[in-house]
Amino acid sequence: MQARFLIRRLLSPSLSRGLSQAAEAEATASQNVRALPRMPPFDYTPPPYDGPSAAEIMRKRTEFLSPSMFYFYKKPLNIVDGKMQYLFDEDGRRYLDAFGGIATVCCGHCHPDVIEAIINQTKRLQHSTVVYLNHAIADFAEALASKMPADLKVVFFTNSGTEANELALMIARLYTGCHDIISIRNSYHGNAAGTMGATAQCNWKFNVIQSGVHHALNPDQYRGVFGSDGEKYARDVQEIIDFGTSGKVAGFISEAIQGVGGIMELAPGYLPAVYKSIKNAGGLCIADEVQSGFARTGSHFWGFEAHDVVPDIVTMAKGIGNGIPLGAVVTTPEIGQVLMRRSYFNTFGGNPVCTAAGHAVLKVLEKDRLQENALSVGSYLKDQLKGLQEKHEIIGDVRGRGLMLGIELVTDRQKKTPAKTEILHVMDQLKDMGVLVGKGGHYGNVFRVTPPLCFTKEDSDFLVEAMDLALSKL
Repeated sequence: MQARFLIRRLLSPSLSRGLSQAAEAEATASQNVRALPRMPPFDYTPPPYDGPSAAEIMRKRTEFLSPSMFYFYKKPLNIVDGKMQYLFDEDGRRYLDAFGGIATVCCGHCHPDVIEAIINQTKRLQHSTVVYLNHAIADFAEALASKMPADLKVVFFTNSGTEANELALMIARLYTGCHDIISIRNSYHGNAAGTMGATAQCNWKFNVIQSGVHHALNPDQYRGVFGSDGEKYARDVQEIIDFGTSGKVAGFISEAIQGVGGIMELAPGYLPAVYKSIKNAGGLCIADEVQSGFARTGSHFWGFEAHDVVPDIVTMAKGIGNGIPLGAVVTTPEIGQVLMRRSYFNTFGGNPVCTAAGHAVLKVLEKDRLQENALSVGSYLKDQLKGLQEKHEIIGDVRGRGLMLGIELVTDRQKKTPAKTEILHVMDQLKDMGVLVGKGGHYGNVFRVTPPLCFTKEDSDFLVEAMDLALSKL
């Protein structure tokens, strides 16, 4: 009886419909579970890693390194190997590096030509200092000068971007006899005494004396009061000169695209107007190309070139050595003479190994046509990211040029409320799918995409697909 009753119930129309609906719902749910994006194939397998684990390294860092160090991700990665646009962790897992060591790796991780130059020079001479002659520093200085416009051909080598900007600010003050420097709000120029003053984000400034720097209105095309009208923002610089100084200034320093500030490209028309005001006030114009230089923007070799200006001083680092500690200041012969008033010396600036690496970088950029690639792939990737913006309300802005792109996340597009928590969640999701990106901006809500310039369209497809999936899970 019981069996017959069960059979009748199973065969009843209402129950059949219920079972059918349940099966349909289960099928729909399974379809909604998207497959993880597949990373492009790559013909390299790193050697087995037999070093300390991530946990052991973290223990040592906690005990012996500065407590100010911070990490990406809830579970920090132990990166042990790299090849071109890819990195590998202790387990041999491959990651697409879309951050490039903070816009530093331009040719690609462990590019064979750069590595060969470093090894060959190290075998011959690792260090001597510039008080002796060596062709490595002179050859690189000549090659670097050939990439500069106008009369910018005198090179001073340093060890970092901070040091390069410190030297540039000092040169401007010596040359003009003035102390006042103007920089832009939201900018980042380094973390030493002078450059911290020029930096204009509270996140990166300690409460120490930072004299003689005025911070002008940021020509922010996304959040700024004048939108993309660069000339209106530039009026603030003239007002600072008129009301905040003696009428004379030492100089003006700016990035063409603010890197730490969230890949913020200055509004069109801003730099020409500002440069004119600074020149009229007797000052020098300093272009900070630490992040936007060395073909990263694609359209030009230097970021400032997109604004149709020629600075008096150009500073650079990061991409100059593909990861080697190296920076430089380039200026005119006339301005460079100011350092003859005293003895200016840098023990490691112009080290033969570093300059050999820098020279190799210039050759690789040309040989591998990486500027063209940055323009082509960067434009392709930016278009894809714009497509994601149409799909996901949380993307408030997509900006930048070449392979220096920013994606700003907001919880409300009208109010432009920074998505501070959401971006951390998405970063972890991307890491789990094999994509490494940076973040920045004053509110920490902007993805910074600054990969090695050998990045491909297939890499772009993978990055966008992974970001789409991560955003869909919010």
